[in-house]
Amino acid sequence: MTKKSYSIRPMSRVDLQIAIAWATAEGWNPGLHDAECFYRADPTGFWMGSLGDEPIATISAVKYGNSFGFVGFYIVKPEYRGQGYGIQLWNAALATLSGRNIGLDGVLTQQKNYQQSGFQFAYRNIRYEGVSGGESTNDSRIVDLFNIPFATIATYDRAFFPGDRVQFLRSWIDQPDSTALGIVQNNTLVGYGVIRLCHTGYKIGPLFADQPSLAEALFVALQSTVAAGTPIYLDVPEINVAAVTLAEKYEMKRVFETARMYTQACPELPYDRLFGVTTFELG
Repeated sequence: MTKKSYSIRPMSRVDLQIAIAWATAEGWNPGLHDAECFYRADPTGFWMGSLGDEPIATISAVKYGNSFGFVGFYIVKPEYRGQGYGIQLWNAALATLSGRNIGLDGVLTQQKNYQQSGFQFAYRNIRYEGVSGGESTNDSRIVDLFNIPFATIATYDRAFFPGDRVQFLRSWIDQPDSTALGIVQNNTLVGYGVIRLCHTGYKIGPLFADQPSLAEALFVALQSTVAAGTPIYLDVPEINVAAVTLAEKYEMKRVFETARMYTQACPELPYDRLFGVTTFELG
């Protein structure tokens, strides 16, 4: 019997649905429309390993601007793990990000493996799970994000991310089955957030705001857009104590955590204003 050869190639948009399905099976609970948004971020940033004609491994290595990259979707089908296929794909993907500061959100048990590839621990991200209380809001500061010029949104967002992600952002705030809201004071955007439909419940992310009270107002407004009792999730950088306090105030429980790691220095971002991570897969 001829031994099947192992090959690595860029993913197509259709291939990316395979990675999404595997991520769902792993319990990562991606959004229903994540694939389209992710692919627009960098169509050259997704890779697949196949044994013969069978896809057996996936990874993303998305490029942002000229100096930053983010790795995600690193999955090998269970029956092919421990046979060297994953590390070959890993090395090939990381080579496409050579010279950049690279970030990832990894499960804690894999920290040592990532350290061997030059990644260093920065902080933990905590996934909180709760349920929507369905509270309505009459806060006049809350506006539909579509009423704000995109240039204004992109400028505000830029402070929270190490690289240019304008193409991703356009798609993210306009995806189906989602709501994007901003909060405005003195005619100035002082925070925004997105809630999107996932395979289980809804995730809020990002959640950016200039003050904890503004983040809370956005959080309440976003969760009020879905039916009471619906599962909701918020991925919080643990180094933002006010964000942890917000999640726990609304009786959300810790259900998962990742190690945020970088190959170079941890980017200098306004973590005290970062209340919810956009997505573990793309940073």
